[in-house]
Amino acid sequence: MAHDHPHACSHGHAHIHAHGHGNNGRGLLPATLLTLGFAGVEALAGAWSGSLALIGDAGHMVNDGVALALAAAAAWVARRPPSHRHTYGLGRAEVLAALLNSLAMLALVVAILVEAVERFHTPAPVAGPAVMAVAVGGLLVNVLVAWILSRGDSHSLNTRAALLHVMGDMLGSVAAIAAGAIVYYTGWRQADPLLAAGIALLISLSSLRLLKEALHALMEATPRHLSSADIQAALADTDGVLGVYDLHVWSVGDGETMLTAHLQIARLEDWPTILAALRRTLQERWAISHATLQPETGPIQPLHRIG
Repeated sequence: MAHDHPHACSHGHAHIHAHGHGNNGRGLLPATLLTLGFAGVEALAGAWSGSLALIGDAGHMVNDGVALALAAAAAWVARRPPSHRHTYGLGRAEVLAALLNSLAMLALVVAILVEAVERFHTPAPVAGPAVMAVAVGGLLVNVLVAWILSRGDSHSLNTRAALLHVMGDMLGSVAAIAAGAIVYYTGWRQADPLLAAGIALLISLSSLRLLKEALHALMEATPRHLSSADIQAALADTDGVLGVYDLHVWSVGDGETMLTAHLQIARLEDWPTILAALRRTLQERWAISHATLQPETGPIQPLHRIG
C-alpha cells in the first residue's frame, strides 16, 4: 500500500473532540443530593418505626445515590479536553460508568430475588401504614429526580444508566405501596416478596440491554444506528473515488462518532474537491464530523478484510 501521499483529515483539528458532551450530566448533581437526602430520611423513619423494610429501602436509595454520583463524576471527566496522553479526550468515561451502573443493578436484582425467595417461605412483618407513607414520599422524590435527569441529555448512555437506577427505585416504591396496602388490608404477607421479585425481573431486562450497549461501545464496534457497509458504498459512489478500503467506524463517547478510511483516487490534484464532497456526505447523512480520510493514487491492498 502506498503511503507517500499526505494524510488528509475531513475537518480542521482545531475542534477535535470539543463537541459531544455539552449537556451530558446536567442535573446529575442535584439528583444525587436529593436521592441521598431522602435516603437519610428513610433510614431515620425506619429506625424510629422499627421497620426493616424502610431501612432496606434506604440502603437501596443510597445505592442509587452512589450510582448517580458515579454518573456525575463520569460526565465531568468526559467534558475534559483532549491532551497529549488522551488524544481522544475522556468521553469513554461515561461508557465505563454506564457499564459499572448496569452491573451494579444486576447485582442488586440478584440480591432482591434471593431475599424475595427467603421472605416468601418465611414472611416478615410489614409495618403497612408506615411503609406506605414513606414509600409515597420516595416515589415523589424519584419522580422529581427522573424529571431533572430527563431535562438533560436523555440519549446519553451514562444518563440512561442513572435513570435506570431511578426508575428501578420508582418501581420499588410502587411495589412497596402496593405491598403495604395488600398486607395491611388482607394480611397476605407474601405479596411483598412477590411484587419485589416481579419488579427485579423487569429491571434486569433493562439492565441487560444497557450492559450490552456499553460493551458494544467498549469493543469499538460500529454504532448500532449506523451501517459501515452503507457508509462505504456512499463514499465509493462519490465522483472521483475508485475504491474505499480499511473503513473503520466507532464511537469514543456518546454522540462522538469517528471514522477512518483509505480511498483510491485517479489523480491527487482532484483530492480537495473529492474531500469536500465526502465531508458533506458524512455530515449530512450520518452527522459524522470527525473523519480521517487518506487518498491513495496507486493500487491498495486492504490491511483488514471484513468477512
